[in-house]
Amino acid sequence: MKKIIVITSGKGGVGKTTTAINLGAAINFFKKDVLVIDANLSTPNVGVHLNSPEVPINLNHVLMNRAEPFEAVYEHDSGMKIMPSSLSIKNLRKIKPEKIKEFRNDFRKLADHTIVDCAAGLGSEALAIMELADELIIVTNPEMPAITDALKTIKVAEEMKKPIKGIIITRVKKNNIEIGPETVKEMLEIPILGMIPEDIHISKALNLRNAVVNSYPKSKPSRAYKEIAARILDIEYDSNKDKEKLFARLLRTLKFKVN
Repeated sequence: MKKIIVITSGKGGVGKTTTAINLGAAINFFKKDVLVIDANLSTPNVGVHLNSPEVPINLNHVLMNRAEPFEAVYEHDSGMKIMPSSLSIKNLRKIKPEKIKEFRNDFRKLADHTIVDCAAGLGSEALAIMELADELIIVTNPEMPAITDALKTIKVAEEMKKPIKGIIITRVKKNNIEIGPETVKEMLEIPILGMIPEDIHISKALNLRNAVVNSYPKSKPSRAYKEIAARILDIEYDSNKDKEKLFARLLRTLKFKVN
């Protein structure tokens, strides 16, 4: 069944957009039809992340009834489909975020799996985007302020009667300071879909204007996103078999030293 999954968070800066993009890229890795919509209308970054900061037609045009939804869809080099939003402040003032739920059925027709990047926080824009969801995924970090805000988001989702698929914990360092996954699960009472390690490859992929799943497919965060996508798609994926072989890693290291 086609579903619209909205990626949300209680606070900004937790890796929500990175997760939306890489979850879409991971679903695409498994040869599934996926669309990533940048519905973070105030501060859109999906296009920036994927080297398409400005396009002729975007989600803003759709919400202003100046274009049909299919006209705002673009295919990334990887095969993943994206619907960027405008970076223009001028256009933002003309947008009514609550209109987006009127296009729910139109969005479902565009792909088998639709991932929506939501505005951070729990303001009117974020709540309007959450209304679009068939399911929500909440992104948080393993630290108390982010966990507290994630809990607020869960309570709001429950009031809206929106089912929560689970939690994705990003920027995991596995040190003695951060909150452990069992404690997070106990505090939030929501399944943990996966944990994304703090890893330089994520920053490197951003610098390349691409998803880490595409740029560094065998890296730890890439494999972590694939594990989550496989869980959502209910298919098998062996992360260990997808690791970079030791010999290949040595060759890459030697090449780097020579250069």
